[in-house]
Amino acid sequence: QAQLVESGGGLVQPGGSLRLSCATSGFTLDYYDIGWFRQAPGKEREGVSCIIRGGGRKDYADSVKGRFTISRDNANNTVYLQMNSLKPEDTAVYYCAARFGSGYVCYVGDGSYPYWGQGTQVTVSS
Repeated sequence: QAQLVESGGGLVQPGGSLRLSCATSGFTLDYYDIGWFRQAPGKEREGVSCIIRGGGRKDYADSVKGRFTISRDNANNTVYLQMNSLKPEDTAVYYCAARFGSGYVCYVGDGSYPYWGQGTQVTVSS
């Protein structure tokens, strides 16, 4: 059974950094695309970033380009989201999700993932 567990969230001041981790189990990460999503109170879920199974293609939401970096460590079954220069508007619950990958491309706005984690809270506030 596929499982994803997010960690690394917390309270950080504006301008600070956090690194989120998505630990996976129950499937071979090498063959899966991973997406990061977030949902703020009262707002719809939005795509933040995605990375294809081989890691060669990534996509980012315009709101996080240049500040967030997605990476993967297939040997350790973990995907990361490095978040720098955090802003109050980045406050949300962050989720990672997985789907069997085509190996070609992923689009950050595509939320068609069958496997999801429980989320980790990120709060950016002074």
